[in-house]
Amino acid sequence: MELVCPAGTPAALRAAVEAGAHSVYCGFNDETNARNFPGLNFSPDELAEAVGFAHGRGTKVLVAINTFPRAGAEPLWHRAVANAETAGADAVILADIVLLSHAAEYHPTLRRNLSVQAAAANPDAINLYASAFGVRRVVLPRVLTVEEIAAINREIDVETEVFVFGGLCVMAEGRCSLSSFATGQSPNMNDVCSPASHVAYAEEGHELAARLGGFTIHRTPKSAPAPYPTLCKGCFTSGNQTGHIFEDPVSLDATHLIPRLAKAGVTALKIEGRQRSRAYVSQVVRAFRAAVEAQDAGLPLGGSTLSRLTEGQAATAGAYAKTWR
Repeated sequence: MELVCPAGTPAALRAAVEAGAHSVYCGFNDETNARNFPGLNFSPDELAEAVGFAHGRGTKVLVAINTFPRAGAEPLWHRAVANAETAGADAVILADIVLLSHAAEYHPTLRRNLSVQAAAANPDAINLYASAFGVRRVVLPRVLTVEEIAAINREIDVETEVFVFGGLCVMAEGRCSLSSFATGQSPNMNDVCSPASHVAYAEEGHELAARLGGFTIHRTPKSAPAPYPTLCKGCFTSGNQTGHIFEDPVSLDATHLIPRLAKAGVTALKIEGRQRSRAYVSQVVRAFRAAVEAQDAGLPLGGSTLSRLTEGQAATAGAYAKTWR
């Protein structure tokens, strides 16, 4: 299976390529991509240079243009698609229907992959994107079980890509309004979920309160690690239960599910982490490249060695292997 790896900076891209990535995905340093953090991403010139470096080592480059254009600002997104093609990118990763239509009409030879932000999670939706816009691959939302992925693959004629490591969004991406409600900034329009600019910590007695947009998301003893206040991983009261109702503040690690995902017909395995350091990228990519090669050779994968790189030093298989609480 193809290993698709994050590249938030030119340095991280080089690290991913040298660690064994089959493909890397990156974005421009503007609001056209959903990881528009200060200090991250690529200018058009940097992307062209990065594509040359990657192609020289047999690695493909995919460009994420996966936010939804603001009304009246569509030319910014159009230029991003054109710049990706000019740089020699192997594909663009798009979510917006109008932008997909634009790319199909004006850049017909540029491969179009469907972003997870489109939240296409059933054969009818995926087949529509394929027939109407020539989509060749769909990145599936992180809300599906392995069995559901297998059932989808039996009814479509495009490639599927799934997340196997990194930050875990437990909602259907592209349809979550929690961050927007708390901060006024939509992850689908303003580039980031739970933005750091709206995060605050405060000592209250013997506890540390972690807040997002004024809402208290976690309370932990001052001596204990404090999770980042992401709303869907916060503590809620529902009925007579108080706790992490949606998901614990941990990371996704589906290493042990690679054989099942291969059997389900998955084409590509995606690592999340464009905001991570090049050291993180290098370690994770090397570990998954070894796992993919073991899978291809019919050898045991072994256990994951990446727990210290996960959120809270703990991991979950997410919806792949469990039901909603």
